[in-house]
Formats: sequence, C-alpha cells, structure tokens
Amino acid sequence: MDYDIREGLDIFLNRDLSWLSFADRVLAFVEDPRLPLLERVKFAGIMGVLHDEFFMKRVGGLKRMIRSSRDTTTSEGRSPVEVMMQCREEVLNQISRLESMLSGEITAALAEAGLPFQRVAELDEESKAYCREYFNEQIKPLLTPLAVDAEHPFPFISNQGLNLAVRVRDTKKDRKRFVRIKVPGNRPRWVVLPEGRGLVLIEEIISENLDQLFPGTASIEVYTFRVTRGADGDDNEDAGGEHLVSEDVIPGSIIDQVTNELRARRFAGVVRLQVQNSMPDKLVSWLAEQLGAADDDIYVCESLLGKSDLLNLPTDSIEGHRLPEHVAVNHPRLSMLDSGNPEEVFAEIRRGDILLHHPYQSFDTTVLRFIRAAVNDPHTLAIKLTIYRTSSKSPIISALVEAARQGKQVAVCVEITARFDEMPNIEWGRMLEAAGAHVSYGVEALKTHSKMALVVREEGDTLRNYVHIGTGNYHTSTARIYEDLGLLTANKSICQDALNVFNELTGAHPHTDYRKLFVAPRYMRDHFIELIRREAEHAREGRPSGIVAKMNQLQDTDIIRELYAAGLDGVPIHLVVRGLCCLRAGVPGLSDNIHVCSVLGRFLEHSRIYRFENAGEPEFFIGSADWMKRNLDKRVETVAPVRDEECTAELERILQVYFVDNSSAWDMQPDGSYIRRMPGEDEERVAVQEALIALYSPPLPVLA
Repeated sequence: MDYDIREGLDIFLNRDLSWLSFADRVLAFVEDPRLPLLERVKFAGIMGVLHDEFFMKRVGGLKRMIRSSRDTTTSEGRSPVEVMMQCREEVLNQISRLESMLSGEITAALAEAGLPFQRVAELDEESKAYCREYFNEQIKPLLTPLAVDAEHPFPFISNQGLNLAVRVRDTKKDRKRFVRIKVPGNRPRWVVLPEGRGLVLIEEIISENLDQLFPGTASIEVYTFRVTRGADGDDNEDAGGEHLVSEDVIPGSIIDQVTNELRARRFAGVVRLQVQNSMPDKLVSWLAEQLGAADDDIYVCESLLGKSDLLNLPTDSIEGHRLPEHVAVNHPRLSMLDSGNPEEVFAEIRRGDILLHHPYQSFDTTVLRFIRAAVNDPHTLAIKLTIYRTSSKSPIISALVEAARQGKQVAVCVEITARFDEMPNIEWGRMLEAAGAHVSYGVEALKTHSKMALVVREEGDTLRNYVHIGTGNYHTSTARIYEDLGLLTANKSICQDALNVFNELTGAHPHTDYRKLFVAPRYMRDHFIELIRREAEHAREGRPSGIVAKMNQLQDTDIIRELYAAGLDGVPIHLVVRGLCCLRAGVPGLSDNIHVCSVLGRFLEHSRIYRFENAGEPEFFIGSADWMKRNLDKRVETVAPVRDEECTAELERILQVYFVDNSSAWDMQPDGSYIRRMPGEDEERVAVQEALIALYSPPLPVLA
C-alpha cells in the first residue's frame, strides 16, 4: 500500500484510543498474578485515576466537537461520533475486566492476607454496633439530606463526589420521596474495624444507619452514584502559539481568569454518570434526565465506584505483598561534600556538568540541596525558578521564602493554569509575594511547563550563573515515584539562555537569540525538525544515522511526518513512548525503520531524552517537552543539550537498558496494539527499572 505522508490521514493513530491503549497496559498489571498483591491493588487505583482523567479531559472535548459539527474529523479521519463510540466500547471492556479482578481474585487474596472487605449488613452484632457508633460520632453531623420535590429542586452534584440516592416512603402521600446525600469527602473512605476484622466502606455505614436520619420510616432504599464533569480539554491544538506574551494581558487579570475558569469547571457538563448495578432502571433514567446525561454517559458498576480511592487503601495491618522498598542513593559527586559548606556544591558544578536521575538518585540530596545551598550561601545574590506542580508542604517553596526574607532576589514563575493544581499554585504565589519574592503568573495564552532553576552568585569581581534544567517538576513527593532527569551546569551559554528565558517570562519581552537551549513555542519545533532532517541527509549520504527519543506522549503530526520521511530515507528510529502515540510503527512502506515501545513499572516513566546519531558524533538533549502540538506550540518549554562526556556516556547507558528489556516493555504493532515482551525459557529476565536500580546501587563491601 502506498502512503501519502504529507496529506494522508491513514498514517496516524487516534490519540484518544491510544490513551486508552496505555490504560490497557496498566490494566495488565492488575491482572498479572506474578506481581505482589498490593502492587496490583495500586495499579487498580491508577486505572481509576486514568479513567477519571480520560472522561474529564478528553470526553468533554469530543462531546463539544459532536455538538459543534458532525462534519468535523480527527487527525486520522474519524468523525467524533465514531471515536466516541469506540472509546466507550473500550472503556466498557476495561471496566468489565477490572471489576472482575476486584470482585474476585484480588478481594479473595486481600482476605487471605488478613484484610477482608466486609459488608456492613453481614457483620456480627458487635461490629454493627461499632459502625453505628462511628456513624453517630464521626459521620452523621456532616450529612445534609437534600430532598427533591415541588419545593426543592434537584441539587447540584459536584464532580467526582460520591453520592447516595435515597428513596424514602412518604406515608402521608403514599409515595417514595427522593433524597440525595453527599458522602463526606473529608472522612476516610475505608473504615477499619477493630481487632483486625477488616474494612467497610463509609457509604455502607451511612446506608445501614439511615434510620438515624429518617426515624420512623418503614421503607428506605439506598443506591450509590457518582458524576464526572468535563474539565477544559487539552490545549486547543489548532490555535497558534507564535508569541510568548499576549498584548492583551491586563496585570493581575490572569488570576481572576483562572478563578473564573475553576468556578465554571464546577458546573461543567456531565460526561459520565456511574451508578450502582442494583439501582432500578427508572431511577437511573430519572437521575440522568436531572443531570442532563445521555444514555451513553451512563456506566453501571458492579463493584466499587471511585476506584481511585484504592490508592488510599489502609494496608498497614498486613506485612509484605509489595515490591521491596526502593531507597534512592546519593549522587556520588555530591555525597562526599561538606553539607555545611554551600560553596562546595557550586565548586563541584564548576568542575563539570552533573547528570541527575530520579528516583534512582535522591531528589532531596541533589536538586533540593542545590536550592538550599543557594539560600544558605552568602555569595548568592539571586534565585529564579519555575513552578508547574509542587508538593503540598513544599521544601522548595519554604527555601525560596527564606531566601527572599534574607534579602536575596527571588523570582518565581508560578504556572497557575496547571490543570487541577491551579488554586494551590495561586496560594504558593501569594505566599512568595508576601515574603518579598518577585512572582510572575505565566502568560494568558501559554502554559509555562519548563523545569528550570537559576542561581546567580558573586564570585570575586564577577557574577557567575548556575542552572538546573530538568524533565520533571520541583515536587519532592512525585520525585520518589516519577522517573526523571536533571542537569546541573555552569555552562555560560546555557546559563545565559536560561537567564533570557526568565527575563522573557517576567519582563514580557521576547528574546530572539537562544544559543544552546531549544525554547518553545517559537524555536523548538524548527530545531527538532532540522535535526531529524539532518539524520535523513546522513542516511542518504551513507553516513551513520539514527534517532532515539524517549518521551511521555507523541502526537504532533508535523514531527510524525518528518519521522516517517527520515525512516523512509533509511534512518533507524527507536521511540520509547510511555503513553499515547499517534505514530504507526512497523507499517510496511511507511515506517519499516521505526520501532515504538512503551515501558511501565513501579515508577512512572517521565523523562524526555533525544539522541541524534549525527554521523557518528551523537548529540543528546533532555528537557520538559514531549513531541506534542501543545508542548511545541502552546507552552513555554526548554530542552537543553548535554555535551559533557561523562553525562552523555550515562545517557547512553540508560537508553541501552531500554533496548535490552525483555519483561516490562511493550512493542507497538502496525495496527497500534502492543505486545508485552517476555523472556525466553533460557533467557535472563531484564526489566528496565530493576536494572537501573541495580546500576545506581553502590557496590557491596568486600568482606575480609
């Protein structure tokens, strides 16, 4: 078959179905009996998160496309209605498999391990008494029954909250009255029974004790339901992104804009109604009508609603059933330094670039130490940093506040449109401003997704800059479970470029002469296309060529077309793409030279690495950007070259492990499906993350 890589639509995979394909790979871990039990439970909770995010982020956008025009097509030529139908079919398939595991094998295994799930109605009298007391003391004061009748309209149902649909027999009018009760989200979902008797759900405790709310009622029916509302879709990928700063931004208005958007999100349209399978059909239809939900928005659940709560399952009472605890090691070049002498950190960076790899190497003793060294250093004059997401009790923010109070110049670009972290980021910004820091809240049209910190020191009669450029957020909690890279450097060109990025973000004046950094949205796409085309030229001329790229998502159609063209010119291309990938790999006549794999494991693969063979003189780059249209056109991103020989050798070793993995990598097939690699009978098992843990672990001491 001949493919038109410039105009053809059959060269792309649908991004929404590819997203669900990633969820399917996660689901395989729930179904894998070789994994420890609590790891399987964790992945079941992650499935709940993935489905919630899919409906909030993507289904709302599909519905808007369907409403706006039925002639609209996606990048691969499907109509939104077709995509919606296929997505629903796949979601229903995944739900069926997930619920089968939860209600069967996993629940039985938890009970055997000493953590049984109990039904309140089936408890012995002593345990029922405990639940009743717990209800009266810990839950009942928080409940607000809301009746629906001629005087009381149907109440607003908040996004992802758990609700009880109660039907109470009205003896005076001889009819059933509907009452909605919101399950309080500020109480534990899982209630631990005393003396190791197991767990019960808070909604069951409420359901079995409603006679305390409706005394004297002869008949009470209770059913659980949950609503998902559509957040704003991913950045509008048809919009332009030519300028970092909009000329229409009014100072301070972006906070009001985001606050209004958050308020609007609370009342966004319903994209999913989840109901307990015992709920009568008439009640389901009535609920859907009240919520404005269509028939295909209804999802009937046989087990737990809100499966993301499995991530909070209280498991302290049972031992084992997990992977061995991972303890991050200290970086060998930073571990021997005097912790009380911040100068030693900067001297070590001057000695040569330092590559960091989390969570294998500790975030706290590398990145956080770099920031704290700057705070405690009397020669540091300024600290500048971007915040996209950070932890709830962020030591990074605390360090910056302390630096500002000391009189150091602190400038922070806080991205307040980071989805679902908007309000915390606004509060961080206000806290920093109160301490005397200069705070920029990003720009109206773009998200600041760059991960960058800059330190300015006075050294003799000159000023010297130091930079950290990373692939992940300045978030001490996720740094323990997200796989990310960082570079500490004093390279003058990179540092000057970083300074110009900060000046552009805070000063609203575009910079046009970046020497080393690839900066989106204006320049990054062109740089990457130039490098891809250079590899194609090397291949045509018979010189060594090749592209290895590791990222989270691949969707940008221009980049994909360039990769197809390079592959057809003979460039071997290996892509490690964790999540959605719209490129079709291994298609005869289109992508014979392109291989795509996805790696899943105990850590979330999150780093971005780009390697270009360059006629036998490989060039490496790391940074914040995926090859997504939103990253290249609608976000402020930075990607940095890695030139230090020790650092590039380490990046080479890292990438090689992905090539030899035979148990945690999934290879894309020409139709877009994935097959998990399995070791042969006589083959030693190699899993990327386990291999990297071993690679970074210090050697065992030799016993005399």
